[in-house]
Amino acid sequence: MRMEQEATRQEREYARRINRVLDYIDKHLDEKLSVDRLSGVANFSKFHFHRQFSEYCGISLSRYVQLMRLKRASYRLAFNPRAQIIDIALDAGFENPESFSRAFKNSLGQTPSGFRKKPDWASWSERYRIPLPPRERTNEMDVKIVEVAPVLVAALEHRGSHTLLNASVQRFIEWRKASGLSPINECETYGVPYNDPNVTPPDEFRFDICGSLTEPAPANSQGIVTKTIPGGRCAMTLHAASRERISESVYALYRDWLPKSGEELRDFPVYFHYLNLDHDTPEQSHLTEIYLPLK
Repeated sequence: MRMEQEATRQEREYARRINRVLDYIDKHLDEKLSVDRLSGVANFSKFHFHRQFSEYCGISLSRYVQLMRLKRASYRLAFNPRAQIIDIALDAGFENPESFSRAFKNSLGQTPSGFRKKPDWASWSERYRIPLPPRERTNEMDVKIVEVAPVLVAALEHRGSHTLLNASVQRFIEWRKASGLSPINECETYGVPYNDPNVTPPDEFRFDICGSLTEPAPANSQGIVTKTIPGGRCAMTLHAASRERISESVYALYRDWLPKSGEELRDFPVYFHYLNLDHDTPEQSHLTEIYLPLK
């Protein structure tokens, strides 16, 4: 029994050290990420670190870093049309647009310009389905009980696979720009997931992309509807990391905080308030408030 406990402890420690590396990579994609540097973050020998990373993560270290840089570049291509491809290439660590274009097409199946014009989000999501071991929050969660007011919102009701959610986001942005309603620099942006994409069949996944309004939205070709996010008591915590990892904080809220809190849930989904949206903002700098409605 003692040997099993010691083995479990060592496995957890090993996972924590690898997770430190993954978090470090997230926060330093703009910098040179050498084996010496990353093995030091994990406190592993640099002579073995490549194999340790590959065996634990199922992908080589260099390939993982490149994919994370190309992923950030793909967001800038799709959501920041004013950014020049040469600037995106240089920021992603490539010496010129040609080498960037080759790597981008080899990894994502489209050229950077082709992706910018018509991104294939389904293939993009599949290519970024990296089988990394799950990461859990290691820092203690700071949860506050707050009273929120109801919010009138324009909502794009995404229905279908979560792999196509970015296409719906683009459609919502187009409506915001075309209508002049719910301008991003003056209004709040929310996300309401009605179910968990990790356990929900793709055709049953529902997610509302929302922007606050001062009056109901008129009929429009993008299918935007007017809804209200109800007010009331909520548990709120801040997720300060990539939004693709927000499930770590959501699960911790349900698993760790709720059972000890003595609180009961209200009949409305957990929802997100996005505090920053600039797609030039590094993923590790994304700030999202998570609200869990309470009775």
